[in-house]
Amino acid sequence: MNPPVPRTWTVELRPQQHGPVLYCPICSSGGQTVRVTAARPAALAHLARHARRDVLPAHLRTCQCQERGCRWHPRHRGCSGPVLLVLTRERGGRIWRLADVCAACASATPHAAVVPDTVLIATQKQHPRTPSDPGQVQRKRRQLGPSEQIRVQEMLSYLASALPPSAGAEARLLAVQCALRANTAGRVQLPDGLLRSMRLAHEPTLWHELEAMHWLRRESQSAAEPHRTGISVQLLDIAILAQAPGRPERHRAADWAARTASCVAARRLPATARLTKLALAAYLGPESLQGVAEADRVRRACGLSLHALFATLDQLVTTGAVATWALCPATEDLHWELRT
Repeated sequence: MNPPVPRTWTVELRPQQHGPVLYCPICSSGGQTVRVTAARPAALAHLARHARRDVLPAHLRTCQCQERGCRWHPRHRGCSGPVLLVLTRERGGRIWRLADVCAACASATPHAAVVPDTVLIATQKQHPRTPSDPGQVQRKRRQLGPSEQIRVQEMLSYLASALPPSAGAEARLLAVQCALRANTAGRVQLPDGLLRSMRLAHEPTLWHELEAMHWLRRESQSAAEPHRTGISVQLLDIAILAQAPGRPERHRAADWAARTASCVAARRLPATARLTKLALAAYLGPESLQGVAEADRVRRACGLSLHALFATLDQLVTTGAVATWALCPATEDLHWELRT
């Protein structure tokens, strides 16, 4: 009988005199010295390699948090929902954990983010047969994949952990577009028109910021493609590169995010307000203008403190992008209503 496949992986970044050491209890006892600026990407890349190697069918995956007595989070009503691949940051980024966790435990775990496309990966593997009608293939894929809102919601949640807290709103808006538009090799071409519509065309510091985080690398324009305009980048985030196929679906989510963040009501607002508007729209229910989510989750998705989030919500109400918002003191849930 084969031993069970582990679905919990943890790495620790231990500070040392000559730089942090990445320690993985599964791989070796000595650890690996990494550069300070590359410590976070190295930790995520190491976890992603474990996840790709230790694959397990969806029906065999269980909530690893429940297996450990749900000690990763405060008490809640119990395990429920689909099993997701969840990235968690602990001790200010010294410890990183990637594990199969149910939706209920993931929501209750501090500093946790769902790695995007896990639902799509599981669903596609359950339907390997190809129908004879090509149109039927496209219709089925659209039905199986998560909606644009869910894709953007998961991407904002993931970037809340993958990017350092210092990442600004402009950098996060740009990272969402890069992650959703990248091909399977992690390359993406962002046209000038898209960057202008998002008011990011003349912000070179954003690229420097994401490059300094070792999240992407800008590439020079190919001499063979002089007609192409815009910016070409190579993503360095291993977890993003492990996304499931379904590039047309991810492109639709990227288009939806760009339109939502650049709508008439938010177009002239600062990037922080536009990112918050995008997060609120991503957390809405199906065909609804009223949303509810944990305030801390929305705050982390926007890279803001609670005080800054509330101030931004007031700004969105003043400008007409948001109709109303309120915080429930008992549950700490944020309630809001967007304008049509």
